[in-house]
Amino acid sequence: MNQDKIQKVIVVGGGTAGWMTAALLAKVLGKTIDITLVESDKIGIVGVGEATIPPIINFNSAIGIDETEFLKATQGTIKLGIEFNHWNKEGDHYMHAFGNIGKKFPFCDFHHFWQKAQQIAKDSDNIDESDFWDYSLNYQAAKQGKFAPIKNIPNTNLPGLGYAYHFDAGLYAKFLGTHAQSMGVKRIEGTISEVSQHHDSGFIKSLLLEDGTTVAGDLFIDCTGLSALLIEKTLSTGFEDYSHWLPCNRAVAVPCERTKTTEPYTRSTAHSIGWQWRIPLQHRTGNGLVYSDKYMTDDEAKAVLLSNLDGKPLAEPRIVPFRTGRRRKQWHKNVVSIGLASGFFEPLESTNIHLIQTAATRLVKFFPHKGINIEEVDEFNRQSKTEAEGIRDFIILHYKLNGRGDSEFWRACQRMDVPDSLINKIQLFKKTGKVFCNPDDLFTEIAWQQVMIGQDNAPEDHHPLVETLSTEQVLDLMDNLKTLVNRTVEKLPSHDDFLTSL
Repeated sequence: MNQDKIQKVIVVGGGTAGWMTAALLAKVLGKTIDITLVESDKIGIVGVGEATIPPIINFNSAIGIDETEFLKATQGTIKLGIEFNHWNKEGDHYMHAFGNIGKKFPFCDFHHFWQKAQQIAKDSDNIDESDFWDYSLNYQAAKQGKFAPIKNIPNTNLPGLGYAYHFDAGLYAKFLGTHAQSMGVKRIEGTISEVSQHHDSGFIKSLLLEDGTTVAGDLFIDCTGLSALLIEKTLSTGFEDYSHWLPCNRAVAVPCERTKTTEPYTRSTAHSIGWQWRIPLQHRTGNGLVYSDKYMTDDEAKAVLLSNLDGKPLAEPRIVPFRTGRRRKQWHKNVVSIGLASGFFEPLESTNIHLIQTAATRLVKFFPHKGINIEEVDEFNRQSKTEAEGIRDFIILHYKLNGRGDSEFWRACQRMDVPDSLINKIQLFKKTGKVFCNPDDLFTEIAWQQVMIGQDNAPEDHHPLVETLSTEQVLDLMDNLKTLVNRTVEKLPSHDDFLTSL
């Protein structure tokens, strides 16, 4: 492949993907490469990526962003988890809460002890059954609207609150843009009219802007969103479609007035077709309905969304068509696609901004110092494929295990064939209560446990280690952990008080 030294990096497209990538490259490699970002003021951003997961904290820290400044600049709020409403049946709810649940044990997970406690309660007339989330510090703080950054439960070695953010994606991109340019990233405003390729290799050589400016580079980062200008329209890389497993292909989004109290969690509410997100920010609430146009028209989707808002809408509803899946190669020739240009997952588990972060991080790790090598490109693509398939399975899990029977949409999801990798996880957990993840998987065993327990894939057995504790010891363990959680939450300030303190 190309053995020329990589000196000029061109990031094509701004938004969250472009500026996150540019900022990380500038922070880590800015002294050795020249970074230029090309974006057009005429092109808007999709702007549905307003919720994140905990690794965003490490990313912001790595590029030198102060949390308080960030939250103020982006109208940000704290996110302690995602509440899923009505995914089993009307009135049901559970949470994929961040952080730990209960106490970690060396050879088996906490939920095995909780299952044993549930069995003891069922067999007794005077012991009440407990909820799995009674032992989640994050869940209890979220539902009581409380937050403070605590690393541990006081006077214990039990982890404190794990958290992420909600923020205005447009404001975040603007904030990152200022930050990246302060580190030496050059910004060029303009619309691309032509892409020039090397005749022999097909590598991208330069971009021609509408005003006649030519922007040449050695490595191009495609952050052009769903249009995928370089990776697909120019290089025809190909797309691996996941829509036979994830049937939704459209979203309608609208902001509304904020509510009096700012909840520190995202809501995902299932409707007869698809599901609705709710993301509370300091200045407004973000809302959207994800659905399939096979079962619902755009006008019907707008009506469902507008009738389920917590406040007055602040704009006209906006339709966002999408196709779930990934580029067959995230890196092809001298183009690395990042963000929506590389693929799309519906925002059910807030993974799209995270995938920008991991792709940018992977690019830094695999940066082609003295030229592009096929071995490096292949390994980069292998890792991105593995990452995407792990996330794919976790999102499919919610649809496959849904307990709704009120529409053909949901019944079809229950019947559908799913990847063997997912079937194995579901069946193993059902039979044994055990779930195992690879070290590089984004979603941990605790995340899988919460969705499977929350959506009634209850285990039929528990780990034999539990039987080494007496009934009294199991009940004492549960009581002590619940007391620790409740006392800690009791002393936390409200989420709104935390935001006011900024």
